[in-house]
Amino acid sequence: MAVSTPVSTGKAGGFRFRWAVLSMNFLVLGLNYADRAAIGVAAPLIIHEYGFSKGTWGWIAAVFSLGYAPFCFIGGATSDRFGPRKVMAWAVGWWSLFTALTAAGFGFVSFMVIRFLFGFGEGPQASVTAKTMSNWFPQRKLGTALGLSQASTPLGGAVGTPIVVALIEAFDGNWRAPFIILGAIGVLFLLGWWVVVRDKPEAHPWVKRAEVDEMAADSGAHEAAAVGADENRSLLGYLKMPLVLTTALAYFGYTWVLFTFLTWFPDFLHEAHGLDLTQIAFTGSIPWLCGFVGLALGGLFTDALGRRVGLFRSRKWTTVIGLLVVACAFGPVGIVRSAGGAVTLMAVCVFILYIVGAQFFAIIGPVIPHRRFGAVSGFVHFIANIAGIIAPIILGYVVDATDSWALSFVVSGVVVALAAISLGVFGRDRRQFVPRADTVAVQGKGH
Repeated sequence: MAVSTPVSTGKAGGFRFRWAVLSMNFLVLGLNYADRAAIGVAAPLIIHEYGFSKGTWGWIAAVFSLGYAPFCFIGGATSDRFGPRKVMAWAVGWWSLFTALTAAGFGFVSFMVIRFLFGFGEGPQASVTAKTMSNWFPQRKLGTALGLSQASTPLGGAVGTPIVVALIEAFDGNWRAPFIILGAIGVLFLLGWWVVVRDKPEAHPWVKRAEVDEMAADSGAHEAAAVGADENRSLLGYLKMPLVLTTALAYFGYTWVLFTFLTWFPDFLHEAHGLDLTQIAFTGSIPWLCGFVGLALGGLFTDALGRRVGLFRSRKWTTVIGLLVVACAFGPVGIVRSAGGAVTLMAVCVFILYIVGAQFFAIIGPVIPHRRFGAVSGFVHFIANIAGIIAPIILGYVVDATDSWALSFVVSGVVVALAAISLGVFGRDRRQFVPRADTVAVQGKGH
């Protein structure tokens, strides 16, 4: 059955303040990943200083996700209730505090506690970003907005890696210095966020009426078309949707690979290929830069392709095919003989991985009403980050037990392949989508 809904084309001229909000979100997420990447860069020094085994360090890396994962959901749910502006402000302040407190670590237990609490603040960032972008951008541009705003996460890793190395070297090998400095920078970013961002366009004194009207029209059309937009559907009803569950599983596979890279790649380059800290600063940034390009282009690509084949089909199959390609390319990273070959393969993997990274919240975006989008996207992100708890521990013990980095990368490839297949087979949406911004009749191209 065709659904006729007037949709604002958004073609009126003039600056849209949404781009300022996106830019501020971009900066905050860049800092988020710079803070997160710092521990990977400092890992060889910390492991050496305290004599940690790979398994022990795997627990320290994993406990971050034990705190992080539940706050993916908590952050999304509270952003539905209190608004994304307040929740992200709290998150930035909290994670910046515990970034600085990482410098106070003095043994296994202290690092476990600090990293666990650090995860509380980092957890909300993705679901709150999804909520913010859905409040400020029309559905036809949601993939673009999510891709561009989150593109700063790999860029934060790329920029943060050499900055952390430079700070360590500037302070005569003291790995604690960059954590203190990054924590202080977080306070400045918190202030910037509070000044620039509001929950919705109509709440911002600097936003023009045209932008408020455009988003009001799009929001009305979206709420009318979303599956279960009736008031009787509970949050649990949305969480049990097959599309939501399979998207969460695909995101789980994505996160497994990402945390393998984030936790172990610098140490792998040091151990398997003999790279020193300065060399890691350069080579370790290359995959991050490729990821930045991939994530920036991913949303633009699928939004453009969606105008031809339907948004759902575009976003779903980009995700499935991309994850399968990553699965095939990730295993050989630990097998190639040269550091250059390993970095090149990892760069390809991260590039494709981040094209996929722009899709997860955009896949479910059109089928979830605004009032539930923060919580549902937080649930998807929570399931995904269970991989962040499991992967560092399992792979740390795999390397300890087998002395084989290659096997750890192959295991990760298998996990992400199975996740991709689950979305491809079971991730179906029976709804009919609007494939173009100016389309009036929906013809069901989302199957």
